[in-house]
Amino acid sequence: MTTELLATPSPSTATGPLADAQAQLAAAVETLDYGAGLHRLLASPRREMTVSIPLHRDNGAVEVLTGYRVQHNFSRGPAKGGLRFSPAVDLDEVRALAMWMTWKCALLDVPYGGAKGGITIDPRNYSVRELERVTRRYTSEILPIIGPEKDIPAPDIGTDERTMAWMMDTYSVNVGYTVPGVVTGKPVSVGGSLGRPSATSRGVVQIALAALAHNGLEPRRSSAAVQGFGKVGAGAAAFLAEAGVKVQAISDQYGAVYAAGGIDVPALAEHVELTGSVVGFAGAEPMDAAALLELDVDLLVPAAVEGVLHAGNAGRVRAKVVVEGANGPTTGEADAILQANGILVVPDILANAGGVIVSYFEWVQGNQAYWWTADEVEDRLARRMLAAWENVLAVSKARRITLREAATVTAVERVAEAHLTRGLYP
Repeated sequence: MTTELLATPSPSTATGPLADAQAQLAAAVETLDYGAGLHRLLASPRREMTVSIPLHRDNGAVEVLTGYRVQHNFSRGPAKGGLRFSPAVDLDEVRALAMWMTWKCALLDVPYGGAKGGITIDPRNYSVRELERVTRRYTSEILPIIGPEKDIPAPDIGTDERTMAWMMDTYSVNVGYTVPGVVTGKPVSVGGSLGRPSATSRGVVQIALAALAHNGLEPRRSSAAVQGFGKVGAGAAAFLAEAGVKVQAISDQYGAVYAAGGIDVPALAEHVELTGSVVGFAGAEPMDAAALLELDVDLLVPAAVEGVLHAGNAGRVRAKVVVEGANGPTTGEADAILQANGILVVPDILANAGGVIVSYFEWVQGNQAYWWTADEVEDRLARRMLAAWENVLAVSKARRITLREAATVTAVERVAEAHLTRGLYP
């Protein structure tokens, strides 16, 4: 091992999600009794790229946006991770999300490393044509470091199937032939997988039902609140309702609604399709969105953005089970408070891993040019998710640590083993 790798990792000045990600890794390294050199290697992104994205607006003005791609680790395979369009995107956020993707892939035994991308943009303020130009320019800028054997992007906040189709086409035009495997989460018509759009939501609910059962709660006698009604939250609310759980509260970025007897989720989805928000839904009463996190329910699913459960509100959370549909919704301080209060928290790298699992299925199908049925995809997803749940639960009991610690320890150990088996290239 080189002198550099024996050096102690330098103190981090990171805040927010990156600080939480680094603290989770540090705790796992301590539990596993790894040295400082291996800690530094696991903490450090393998590659980072920041790009400028000039954009001709529809009105003729020129704007310059900033985009990022962070590839955290390649030890177990090509990098994998979403592309986020959000005004809150910055390099530290992307670093944290890339690290969490590394652990998520390892935990679910998917042969990928972790990556993440983002553009600092509010897509609501741009036309479809402008978003296409932004996507294509960003793709052309990061083209040298992506590819089906290098790094495979997927949708995230602010992006969707159409975004992935634009990325695939841009990459394919540049290399001179069609490459479906360069992205996942694309439309079925251009090589996407059946079951991919709902995969993250399905996985969240499969884990949520297992966690409720672990706490002795039956779905038809349980209540839930879902924060976020986007790609993950909307599907999670619908699947929970289908399972018999009474979904009493749902929020989005504009507000929240509540119905003591349970919300008609399909009717709410129709309302959101027409109006763009849960606000004003006739089948429920309005409530404060922040108060949703503190409702007296059996299950809370934060499925929006990072850091919504924090030191300021964690002490007022009354849910018996928290299942993280979003990436990093619980800060380290909040985690400690929830644990002290006896609340079971199922971590993001386990709970919301359904998307990366079916992305892997899509990649496999594309490489084989053989497509599975929706039932096959859903059955394989359920088996992977529940096997991971049982494994994390067993590690948690054996080591007497939280589910988050158990998930991170399991994942970090797998990544470290792959790295040490491969060795250091001189």
